[in-house]
Amino acid sequence: MNTTITKIPTWFWVISVILLLWNLMGVTSFVFHSIVMTGDGLNELPKNEQALYREYPLWTHIVFAVAVFSGLLGSILLLAKNKIAKPLFVICLVCVVIQMFHNLFLTTSIEVYGNEAYVMPILVVLISIFSIWLADKAIKRNWIH
Repeated sequence: MNTTITKIPTWFWVISVILLLWNLMGVTSFVFHSIVMTGDGLNELPKNEQALYREYPLWTHIVFAVAVFSGLLGSILLLAKNKIAKPLFVICLVCVVIQMFHNLFLTTSIEVYGNEAYVMPILVVLISIFSIWLADKAIKRNWIH
């Protein structure tokens, strides 16, 4: 039996840990928006931000949840060297695109935050695309199975 061991570069591990931390921040954001931004927490915001938060229907929260938890699980599986990370990152990207489309084009977020409203959605989409690329590269290089 001939087995070849492929050495995984250190940069892959560093970036994978950074992606894990990024996705943990996404889960934290989801929890914050789900718990804190209801009731009293929401009432502490300026009126225009309160109105903006009320523009989000339940389905956007569900898509947000699927995005952050599939990204988190994908990151964990990437570190565990499991190729199922890639389809989870794809699910994350699809949900991110749906969520960010809604945030930017179906709400008043641009009116409330101005051009700054574009920054986080663009960053989140780019990192989601990068996650898929990294998992794909790891699969092709036989770093994960």
